[in-house]
Amino acid sequence: MQKLPPDYFRQDAVTLAKSILGKTLVRVWDDGTQSRFIITETEAYMGEEDLACHASKGRTKRTETLYADGGVIYVYLIYGMYWMLNIVSGTENHPQAVLIRAFSKLYGPGRIGKKLQLDKSFNGEHICNSQRMWIEDAPEITNFTASPRIGIDYAGEYWKNIPWRFTV
Repeated sequence: MQKLPPDYFRQDAVTLAKSILGKTLVRVWDDGTQSRFIITETEAYMGEEDLACHASKGRTKRTETLYADGGVIYVYLIYGMYWMLNIVSGTENHPQAVLIRAFSKLYGPGRIGKKLQLDKSFNGEHICNSQRMWIEDAPEITNFTASPRIGIDYAGEYWKNIPWRFTV
């Protein structure tokens, strides 16, 4: 299959979170071998106004990557042990991202980060130019469910209940 082009990632986060379902994430290991994973669950984070999005705190050293043009990898560490994989979406200076929550038969963004052996070095790398990881096209998935995002109680009732989690 063909790598997704840079323009593909310039969609808003909700649109990208839906359209990336069923696509194949390819990880190239240090020995040159490749692993392929089908994306089956995503969550959208829609910028400074979205209180669940890291950008809601404004532009900081941590969130600077979110302000990049779509297609940049945004990783961050939670609980001091799990790297979370996000793909920045939209256009430069409009911080949005899609969290990759599950692959077929692998559930949970912490497990995704562990399986992919993510670390801080991935942060800021463009998914289309990376030699270590990219996303390949696949037929569009139209049969998915939408539900509230997980683990964002801090964002308040309104933001935690928006159905921006998408699952095949």
